[in-house]
Amino acid sequence: MKGDAVLFSEMTPPEGGEDAFNHWYDNHHTPSHVNGVPGFLSAMRYRSAAGAHYLAVYELAGVEVLDSEEYRARKLTPDGPTRDMLQSVSGFTRMIGAERFSINRDDATDALDAPVIFCVFLSVPMERAGEYEDWFDTEHAPLLLGSAQWLMVRRFDVVAADPAPATHMFLHYLGDAAVLDSDTVRQARSTERYAKLAAEPWFQPLFVTYHRRNARFLKLKG
Repeated sequence: MKGDAVLFSEMTPPEGGEDAFNHWYDNHHTPSHVNGVPGFLSAMRYRSAAGAHYLAVYELAGVEVLDSEEYRARKLTPDGPTRDMLQSVSGFTRMIGAERFSINRDDATDALDAPVIFCVFLSVPMERAGEYEDWFDTEHAPLLLGSAQWLMVRRFDVVAADPAPATHMFLHYLGDAAVLDSDTVRQARSTERYAKLAAEPWFQPLFVTYHRRNARFLKLKG
């Protein structure tokens, strides 16, 4: 189910068209990609608690999957239903992330299918990336997993994006969104290393939270 890269895609359906959008995405778009493109492993869809804004996270064997002829053909020459739907949506983003770090709680065997996904984006200067990543991997992520509701953390390099808001993407898989306002988070943000990085002018993360919409779509075998 889990790959070494993800395709992260957000869309907002047209007003009054949410049911048609979900029918297209669940029954046409997702199966077409996951079953039809080699290297697509699975997909999970999410909905924002704030309204009709949707996220799909496709698990990929690697970023090179999106350079394949099969995927490029689907992207550049979409079929009729896909072309018509994409012309009607808004709030579109598309990011390709290469996973560089992942950690999960030992008792969170189904973390990838967590009810909530907390997404963080940040642009880190190249000369500070090593320091930042070391802090995140060795201090920040382990502290967050101190909560039983913080199931898994993944760090990605953003290798392509439309638009291009960040160099780094972080996906946090949560059992409950309430953990975002908890002592665990406050403690993780109270360390000396956090304070040093947070004082930098470039330390301006963007946060978005989504709730799992349905079951994971898995590639058919055989």
